[in-house]
Amino acid sequence: MRILVGVQGTGNGHLSRCSALAEELAHYPNVQVDYLLSGRAREGYFDMEVFGDWQWRQGLSFVVKDSRLAIRETLRRNQWQTFWNDVNALDLSGYDLMVSDYEPVTAWAGRKQEQRVIGMGRQYAFYDRAATLQIDPTQRALLRWFAPVTDVMGMHWLPDAPHILPPIVHQRGEALAREAGKILVYLPFEPLTAVHKLLQGFDDYQFCVFHPDAQLQQVGNIDYFPLSRVGFAQQFSSASAVISNAGFETACEALSQGKHLLVRPLAGQFEQQANARCLSAYGLASVMHELNRDALAQWLVASNERGARQLRWPNVAKRVAGWLAEGAEQPIHELSRSLWNDAELNDYLDLLRRG
Repeated sequence: MRILVGVQGTGNGHLSRCSALAEELAHYPNVQVDYLLSGRAREGYFDMEVFGDWQWRQGLSFVVKDSRLAIRETLRRNQWQTFWNDVNALDLSGYDLMVSDYEPVTAWAGRKQEQRVIGMGRQYAFYDRAATLQIDPTQRALLRWFAPVTDVMGMHWLPDAPHILPPIVHQRGEALAREAGKILVYLPFEPLTAVHKLLQGFDDYQFCVFHPDAQLQQVGNIDYFPLSRVGFAQQFSSASAVISNAGFETACEALSQGKHLLVRPLAGQFEQQANARCLSAYGLASVMHELNRDALAQWLVASNERGARQLRWPNVAKRVAGWLAEGAEQPIHELSRSLWNDAELNDYLDLLRRG
């Protein structure tokens, strides 16, 4: 069997999820998997060994400006002719299955060639209605247009709809002892100077900041690190709490390990806004809508006074890899039900039932 997996490279969450899937698919010697990545410049990728001899395309990406999704800049900067040329040139005839983790070249090539494409990942949770993930019809139409697929396998923290699976959480490295007062900070869309200003003066805490513009250095009680999935996992493991934008994967890792979580949703990014509303409504995280020192101070105090939420999901990457290796014949709603039956969500199922 031969499978093509398209990976959206704009965010590191897609890479983390697909890395976990790639490791599991490697256990099937009769399955050949090719990986196509798009969404950022080829030289901007790192820690890519798990994808082997991966392919690259320019693809499409959203532009962030002044900590806000910039729609006009997104339309202006993307190379639309290159994108359509890549779509038309991608030959899928040699593949038995195609998977798109919100990667548009693979998705649109599948549509043009009338092939089955399985949409996997967070964005596909919004493809159909889900009570805890409210977006308006125009936003849903935009999500469907960006990377259209025939089969939808969305991922979410809670069992909200038949097309939704638990998240794939990439467990990297050894579990380290948790250090009290150590906080991992991942705010890649914020200016690094603004992040530094936010954290200054909280001397009782040790902050580990990962940022695209950071260099390895220590400034008082703030340690700065360049982006690295392995290094991130090591520091994450020993942190007691996490501050991040309201993307999906970092929240998944924090919730799976029972760490206090503070999120700052990206302005104008409706997926992150929906994530933040859900996290807040179910008591899974605290939310600050701008970088605010008072909000940070309040969260630090509250984190010291109460325990963190923890959700336990099964090894979704292993189950999805097996499902793909068997030809993806089992209906997704059956796979979804089986995985959620193995999750440990404590009282959150009761909250869902009460609406």
